[in-house]
Amino acid sequence: MREILEKLAKGRISVDEAERALKLDSIEKVTNVARLDVGRENRRGIPEIILAEGKSTEDLLAICSRMVEKASRAIVSRLNDDQLSKLETTYGQDYELRRFTHAKSLVIRKKGYSKAETGGRVGILTAGTADLSVAEEAAMIVQEMGCVAYLESDAGVAGLHRLVEPLTKIIQNDVDALIVVAGREGALPTVVAGLVDLPIVAVPTSSGYGYGGHGQAALMAMLQACSLGLAVVNIDAGIAAGVVASQIANRAARARKNSIR
Repeated sequence: MREILEKLAKGRISVDEAERALKLDSIEKVTNVARLDVGRENRRGIPEIILAEGKSTEDLLAICSRMVEKASRAIVSRLNDDQLSKLETTYGQDYELRRFTHAKSLVIRKKGYSKAETGGRVGILTAGTADLSVAEEAAMIVQEMGCVAYLESDAGVAGLHRLVEPLTKIIQNDVDALIVVAGREGALPTVVAGLVDLPIVAVPTSSGYGYGGHGQAALMAMLQACSLGLAVVNIDAGIAAGVVASQIANRAARARKNSIR
C-alpha cells in the first residue's frame, strides 16, 4: 500500500490507477492457514465470509481476529458448538454479535460499526421448518450486504393453501428478488415462479431422505423446472443465493435512487 501511495505522490500513477491497485492489493495472510480477501467488499460489493466448517478452533480464532482488525467485521458461517462457544467468549464483551441460531452462523462487529442500508429488498421463502438453517444463511448475507430481508417459513406444497399468506406478505413488501428454499422433491420454487414477476433464486436443501435424498431430487427438479425466471444454486448454498439476490436488489435500489434525482 505504501508503495502505491508513494507512486501516486510522485505522479507516476493517476488517482484512478491508485484506486484500482489498492482495491486489488488487499489480501491479509494469517500464518500459513488463510489468505483473507479483505478488499472484496470494496471491489465487488460482496463481503469476505469465513467458513468455519473443517477449521480448527485455534485457526478460526486467528482468522476472525485478523478479519475484525482489518475490516471491523467478521462473518462466520457453519460453526460447530465448540467454535461458537469460543467465539462468543472471546468477543462477547467488547464487540457486537449477531447470532443466527438455525444457521449456526455469527457476525462479529466492532462497537460502532454500521453497514449502510442500500434500499434493496429481498424475500426469502422456505418450504419447511427443516430448511430454516439454509434460509438463515441467506438472510444473514442479504442483511450484511445492506438489504432488508423478509423471511417467511413453512409454506411447502404439501399444503398448497399455506403458500398464500406468506407469499402475499413478501409481495406486499415490494421485494426486488426472491429466494425460495426447499428440500425433498423441491417443487416450491417452480410453483412460486409461475405466480410472481420476480427474479427467483432457488435453493435445494439436503433435508430429504431415501431415493434422491440429501438434496439430489430437489436439485434436479429445480434444474428441470418449466417455470421461467428461475435460477438455481447448489445444494444447501444459502450464502450463494443470498449474494446473487442481494446483487440484484442492490442494483434495483441504485436504479430507484438515480430515477428520483
